[in-house]
Amino acid sequence: MIDSYAFLRPLLFNLDPEKAHNLTLSNLDRAARWGLLAHLVRRPAPDPRTLCGISFPNPVGLAAGLDKDGKHIDALAGLGFGFLEIGTVTPKPQDGNPKPRMFRLPKAEGIINRMGFNNDGVDACVARVRRSQFWQNGGVLGLNIGKNASTPIEHAASDYVLAMNAVYEIASYITVNISSPNTQNLRALQGEEMLRSLLGTLDIARQRLSDRFGAHKPLFLKIAPDLDANDLNLIADLSLEFGIDAIIATNTTISREAIVGMEFSHEAGGLSGAPVRSASTNVIKILKKRLQNNLPIIGVGGILSGADAQEKMAAGASLIQLYSGLIFKGPALIQECANALRQ
Repeated sequence: MIDSYAFLRPLLFNLDPEKAHNLTLSNLDRAARWGLLAHLVRRPAPDPRTLCGISFPNPVGLAAGLDKDGKHIDALAGLGFGFLEIGTVTPKPQDGNPKPRMFRLPKAEGIINRMGFNNDGVDACVARVRRSQFWQNGGVLGLNIGKNASTPIEHAASDYVLAMNAVYEIASYITVNISSPNTQNLRALQGEEMLRSLLGTLDIARQRLSDRFGAHKPLFLKIAPDLDANDLNLIADLSLEFGIDAIIATNTTISREAIVGMEFSHEAGGLSGAPVRSASTNVIKILKKRLQNNLPIIGVGGILSGADAQEKMAAGASLIQLYSGLIFKGPALIQECANALRQ
């Protein structure tokens, strides 16, 4: 697959982006079932890192959004990731936003999506996780949780608690997504009053779950790249206050500065890929300065090369995650980044 992606990409890019996404994952599943991945993909050598009490086989992970429902866990694990994060999952199933809702910008190596947390609901996802060989064999699997679109923002905390209750037992870690631009008002949860209330509620819920299951699961917070230094310092301080274990920086951007005049630049949604790289890295730098070494950061956003991965680590990240880079570069990007970050 590494050698063939350059050939396959033009064919995939002739398809609607969402259809190409689903077709690629379906074929990846087939390759995994037929035992072909070991022959097609060169997996990175072990390079373990320990973060929040978790041993990650290598520092390159899959970002949330690519496998929203946990339908492709074993196939994706076969590509050589050190860890997978699936979701965003919500308490109840929902269709997401109307199609078309994903747009490629090849010239900028960017993607705009307004999927809107389309998923089958958290219970269906948990059942798939339990059936996966990756989970059964102890693979590092994060669950990214969010609120349903129909839930008023003032009641968002109840959705996050419901989702946390459902995933707690099976998750290596849990990510609280408060930064997608594709669910109305969701980003308002990054403001001081609402974030303090949400994190306080989750802290209490996690303690109850920790007592119930006899395990303290790490809780990560995923934030936007569009926040200023004051906002980021506030998030850093509240994360420390309420026991958040790591910050994932960052989600997609609502800025269009890097793609002005390009086809689809007017489309609503979150912009990912190369156009968000510098903003994401800057967020990491600001957080690192505020947090010092008191809270780790996971870097994601615009990583399309080993050099980009190194940039995130130099800014202060401890691990990285990929998504849009895989669309433009293919599975070889995983090993390239792993090699670049090898200790």
